[in-house]
Amino acid sequence: MKTKKTKNIYVSDLDGTLLQDNATLSAYTRKKLVELLNGGVNFTVASARSIVSLQQTLYQIPFHLPVIEINGAFISDFNTGKHLTINNMTKDMLGNIYSRILRHNCMPFLSAFNGKEDCLYYQQIINDGMKFYYDDRIANKDQRLRHAKNLPDTFKDFIVAFTVINSYDRLKPLAETIEANFSENLQTHFFENPYSPPWWWLTIHDKKACKSIAIKTLVEYTGFNMNDLVVFGDNLNDVNMFKMAARAIAVENASDEIKQYATEIIGLNEEDSVIKYIARDMNMA
Repeated sequence: MKTKKTKNIYVSDLDGTLLQDNATLSAYTRKKLVELLNGGVNFTVASARSIVSLQQTLYQIPFHLPVIEINGAFISDFNTGKHLTINNMTKDMLGNIYSRILRHNCMPFLSAFNGKEDCLYYQQIINDGMKFYYDDRIANKDQRLRHAKNLPDTFKDFIVAFTVINSYDRLKPLAETIEANFSENLQTHFFENPYSPPWWWLTIHDKKACKSIAIKTLVEYTGFNMNDLVVFGDNLNDVNMFKMAARAIAVENASDEIKQYATEIIGLNEEDSVIKYIARDMNMA
């Protein structure tokens, strides 16, 4: 793992950054990415997606570095799905979080690892936003999906994320109370899902489950230098990795908040801007 052919290490967000607006790799980016990786370029992704979704979206991409999934909850081998690190929430936090979710008349999905395999637990689908996500996982034959009669029974597993889907008005107060009471121990991301408007998502993770910590762990594990780190992103869950990278590149369609932390702004995600930047940077355009 210490061997590398090139100096820089590139880490990209997926949705809104490397992917097109339809959540796929363009034909150009797919072909060029394979060429760059086969040419020894050090590239990986840091995404809110699970390894299942990463494998489905990035099929046949020859990664030689681990990938970062669920916003840093896991660092995993892309091909096997084996987790190299797990940043789960502590057992004593789970009941408190769950009770507050119920108090706001919401129900979560739980992302977990049971010691042998990944699981995506749900107890009840209570709105069309949750149904969209459930149907999407069914359509993609996601083997993690499991119904639980009582979600607290799953707390014996390594729980890495609560995903709560509801209206903005219902979720905003929940996001505020989680932030107010658990900010020292938890990370939260509150956003409108671009693929299922007008539904909003609140994801809740352990404080250690963030892209910046995962990237630092990955860089150290693979023997690179933080001064050689180049990251790409578009949204608020990329802020922490922008703050710690030598070069932080925002796509043109990125939020104004993330652009404030960028060292450079490139073209749109729809224009294959990330892969074109890397190819130019490595003199492989």
